[in-house]
Amino acid sequence: MISLIDAIGLSDLTEEEIAALAEHEHVPEMVAATLGAYLLHEAHGPERIRDMILDDVRAAIHRRDIAHAHQLMGALRHFLAEHPEAALRPHDGA
Repeated sequence: MISLIDAIGLSDLTEEEIAALAEHEHVPEMVAATLGAYLLHEAHGPERIRDMILDDVRAAIHRRDIAHAHQLMGALRHFLAEHPEAALRPHDGA
């Protein structure tokens, strides 16, 4: 059976990025790792991942959980560095 560590390793995402997807989608991290790996190979999938992480940041700020928002911003910065195709562009509106 594949472990969570294996799934994260195969996803091309970090543990923090997977955790952000799991938080956004309200699913276990194993499901989030699978979803993330799938989205990375879909048209506009990286942008969808970026938007999910941004939604999590906004939610954390809204509930005044600044420490968590900071952690999520770190995950977002890393994600954008590794997947520049997901960078915000003027027409994205996010």
